[in-house]
Amino acid sequence: MSYAFHEVLDVHEITAFKTICLTKAKTMQMLVSDPQLKSLMQLDAEISASQLQELGSIIKKAKEQEFTYEPYH
Repeated sequence: MSYAFHEVLDVHEITAFKTICLTKAKTMQMLVSDPQLKSLMQLDAEISASQLQELGSIIKKAKEQEFTYEPYH
């Protein structure tokens, strides 16, 4: 399976966003006192970490392929 260049850029953008989400969830978790909210934030952090691993494998596969730039004529 190969990826188009714009798809790889999208994956990079999503990865950056999910990294921010994970950082925020971990940071805010320390400041929250409500156990139910803290539990939800923990679950969000776990899901984000799992998604980042998946995105990382997609990026790794994309790095192994070559991209050619062909401008429109």
